[in-house]
Amino acid sequence: MEHQGKFLSFALGNSDKAVISLQYITEVLQIPLTDICNVPQMPSCVLGIYNWRGEMLWLVDLEEMLGYPSLLQGVNLLSKMMAVILEIDGKSLGLLVRNLMDIEWLDTHQMKLASTDFFSPKISAFVKGYFINAVEEMVFNLDATAIVKAPMWITPN
Repeated sequence: MEHQGKFLSFALGNSDKAVISLQYITEVLQIPLTDICNVPQMPSCVLGIYNWRGEMLWLVDLEEMLGYPSLLQGVNLLSKMMAVILEIDGKSLGLLVRNLMDIEWLDTHQMKLASTDFFSPKISAFVKGYFINAVEEMVFNLDATAIVKAPMWITPN
């Protein structure tokens, strides 16, 4: 049982599924798109900043970051998006996701390692491996640390 981990599962793109370990997730909340402040000269996957508990939280379109079409395509700007707040070493980052599915227990020993030729280069930097679920679907295990510490967030000061 000690190899079981708790993961939050969510959709990626139109047909893929992904999980992130709950140990890195501080909160999940709905964010109105109108509350996000745009920040110029950032990568296109960075939607801007959001006032979260009185702090500035960077929000990222996870799908666009991983090489999928942007979540915002065809979205009504008055709509709300689900944000998964990751926190690692005191750094927080909000990931906007299409829709949350479930909290799942997964056996980390069942995780298969991702070979780089298996995933696009854009996503492989952020994937720890993958699980095969009960219905034979591949579920990506995203690396929260790699996402929060990605070089693209390092802003020149």
